[in-house]
Amino acid sequence: MATAPPPPTMPAPASPHPARGPLPDPPRRIGRLIRLRPTIRMRLTLLYGGMFLMAGVVLLAIICVLAADTLKQATPDFRVVGSNLKITNVNCPALPTSGTVNEINAAISSCVRDQHALALGQFLNRSLLTLLGLAIVAFAFGYAMAGRVLSPLGRITRTAQRVAGSDLHRRIELGGPDDELKELADTFDEMLDRLDRAFESQRRFVSNASHELRTPLAINRTLLEVQLADPEASPEVQQLGRTLLATNERSEQLVEGLLLLARSENKIVDRRPVDLAEVASQAVDQTRQEAQSKGVELRGVRQQVFVQGNGVLLERIALNLVQNAVRYNVAEGGWVEVRTEPQPGCAVLVVSNTGPVVPAYEVENLFEPFRRLRTERTGSDKGVGLGLSIVRSVVRAHDGTITAEPREGGGLDMRVVLPG
Repeated sequence: MATAPPPPTMPAPASPHPARGPLPDPPRRIGRLIRLRPTIRMRLTLLYGGMFLMAGVVLLAIICVLAADTLKQATPDFRVVGSNLKITNVNCPALPTSGTVNEINAAISSCVRDQHALALGQFLNRSLLTLLGLAIVAFAFGYAMAGRVLSPLGRITRTAQRVAGSDLHRRIELGGPDDELKELADTFDEMLDRLDRAFESQRRFVSNASHELRTPLAINRTLLEVQLADPEASPEVQQLGRTLLATNERSEQLVEGLLLLARSENKIVDRRPVDLAEVASQAVDQTRQEAQSKGVELRGVRQQVFVQGNGVLLERIALNLVQNAVRYNVAEGGWVEVRTEPQPGCAVLVVSNTGPVVPAYEVENLFEPFRRLRTERTGSDKGVGLGLSIVRSVVRAHDGTITAEPREGGGLDMRVVLPG
């Protein structure tokens, strides 16, 4: 059998968009719009509206059943008798105008059933439209009522956010009826009172300890220096004085580190613009002599980048990292690289060094107080074991992050990220 020739191929209509490859952005935007945040207000709105809709559907079904039964009982069951009948119809076009009695009776019964079905269908359609409108109103009303009911929770949340920013003097002081939300707000206020008192007590303790601990150590240092300056002191006394002076200096460093660690646990409230490159350069200058004595090369490019914070504490971050990198280095040919760089929305300080191999599972232990590599604690001349603990506390107080990664061949890459 001959095959019909294929129809001529028509050119495809020009696309409104020229060929640009796949367009992934609109689906992504649609996906972001679809993934709405499942807030309590939205869930309560869906709950209220859903319950109203379910109740309306059940009520409509009951009404339809009752209406059908009422129509059936209210319609008279009549029959036509006689002969030579003529019928004029208005609502039943299929009703014959003439015929036998049985035919006319059957047509009338069918017409009545059709009218019943038509009336119930119209009633159901109108009821569904009305239910849909009422459901929309119910969802809107539920959304408004849920917002009104949850408004105290919003106030509690805003107060908690301000408290998270180290403003412990704020209180919710929620008014209104003595319900569960007011009980929650009052409990939260009591907790804030206790926290405020605890932090105030900590601040007083740090202030008192700063004086009580530094004063005797400073007196001991002065007495030892006077004794060492005595030309008539015997060599044994001179050696003992130098040993005690070194021990006293170590105790002073420990006290300073503990006090700084206690102060840096709080958030920084008074923030000012600080050039991170200048801070890192000052830390490098302060460590240069020690690095030269150990044969460690200091290098790195430091780009100007500003952060909001406390300049003294930020300098402590850089100084501790650089000192650790110099002290924990190789005996020959070691180097320390200190660089700063701006990134979108943040500033980065990176301190890299050569040194001993650090297992990845021991990196986190380095940030613990008095912990060093391979669980070494006291008895080292490289520090008091608080350097990285202080760094992490100060970084957290500035809402930043610090990470450490072991380098191949030994050493660490310390990376500090601070918000700009």
